[in-house]
Amino acid sequence: MPARHTRLAPRSTHGELAAALAALREEFEVPAEFPAAARAEAAASAPEPAPLADLREIPFATLDPLGAKDLDQAFHLEARGSGWRVRYAIADLPAFVRPGAALDAEARRRGQTLYLPDGSVPLHPRELSEGRASLLPGEERPAFVWTIDLDAAGAEVAARVERARVRSRARLDYAAAQRAIDAGAAAGPLALLPELGALRIAQERSRGGASLNLPEEEIVRDGSGYRIERRFPLPVEEWNAQLSLLAGMAAGGIMLAGGIGILRTMPEPDAAALAEFRARVSALGRPWPAGLGYGDYLRGLAPGTPATAAVLQAAAALFRGADYAAFDETGGEPRLARPADPRQAAIAAPYAHVTAPLRRLVDRWGLVVCAALCAGREVPEWARESLPEVPGLMRASNQRAGRISSAALDRVEAALVRDRVGEAFDAVVIEVRGDRARVQLAEPAVTAFCPADGLAAGTPARVRVTSADVPSGAIGLALLGRSPAGGSAAGRSAAGRAAAPEGETSSR
Repeated sequence: MPARHTRLAPRSTHGELAAALAALREEFEVPAEFPAAARAEAAASAPEPAPLADLREIPFATLDPLGAKDLDQAFHLEARGSGWRVRYAIADLPAFVRPGAALDAEARRRGQTLYLPDGSVPLHPRELSEGRASLLPGEERPAFVWTIDLDAAGAEVAARVERARVRSRARLDYAAAQRAIDAGAAAGPLALLPELGALRIAQERSRGGASLNLPEEEIVRDGSGYRIERRFPLPVEEWNAQLSLLAGMAAGGIMLAGGIGILRTMPEPDAAALAEFRARVSALGRPWPAGLGYGDYLRGLAPGTPATAAVLQAAAALFRGADYAAFDETGGEPRLARPADPRQAAIAAPYAHVTAPLRRLVDRWGLVVCAALCAGREVPEWARESLPEVPGLMRASNQRAGRISSAALDRVEAALVRDRVGEAFDAVVIEVRGDRARVQLAEPAVTAFCPADGLAAGTPARVRVTSADVPSGAIGLALLGRSPAGGSAAGRSAAGRAAAPEGETSSR
């Protein structure tokens, strides 16, 4: 489904909005520059000398958003007999970072790359993340290469990871790749991705997983100003995400078998949450039939309706408590016990983050641990000693990223309607919280609260904008009544802020 754009923020707000976004960086203590020592290390760093497998003859390709330069992943697919072989090369960032030195310390402080409306804040200096460590086409690079064999149905048969030298052949972007596939013009590994992706989606269904592929909500800045884009991921993005999921599940299995690692976990929703969800979707006229799996139920919803948007909002609330769990049961007495339930509930399998080391701190540990286990070597002491610290570092980083992203979106939305105070809009109710209803305007697709006054999730409404303050992001709405029109346009993107169960549907 193509992207759906809001109108641009009016020029009268540009300076005020820029100041509000800059203030967010100060409020959340977003680092502006890397310390001098970290910059010096990045400038001087070179891949550590180590024996590497030579896989430069494999024609890997990267697949990312248009214009991306921090390329963590490159893939290659081949049919082998009745099955498949997936090779997934991951940038070897650990080869460039000396444990315990200045660059390592700064990366631990940051935790992840932040993507903000007025520019990204990288986890590592760009000369590494967008240069010498990135899997840019035509360049020889060190990489962790996953080799995963699948049977005819797409189920994993064997998996390993090794450090190797690779050379990507092509940098693909999602939109162009989808056009090539649709036209029957895809070549190389891209030509096999739809079939293999469909098999992996079928595997996800069979194990009870649920990748929701909720609409993405992104603030875009260009020469004309700021706008919000909301769109559903293209099919090629979902197929590509299945490769990342495959590697993450393979990593989880290797870690559990080896007795050491760091998992991405999420508990199953409890009985009370499930009962509440069933009641909510029944009230929306979309009951969840007994005996139908959660993922199959959600996949069967008709897209583009207000009721579906409200169901997805409720579904996202089911899966809470995503966390990281480090464990180390090697060497006799366990230093860290493994979690009682090692699974990630939305994925329905043990799972680890190992595919985005340029942009996410935890992946560095997962890759080093898995490579050591697959090679039959001891896990490096630096990784073992620091493993207990990583969950806390990632929790703090995720919290900051989530809060600043939400605050930035609030301010852009306020800018979009500041000059329209007093106007009335059609909207759809996303959810009701006590005496307040959260609604999304049909156009521009702005989300805010109004009095509930008998409204229910999934119903259309008519509201008036009473205030819009760009520096705080606060928007005031007055309820005028129910809207007979329904506002299907709002329904197409009303789930944009719902926190999807983490199926890694996007690598970025």
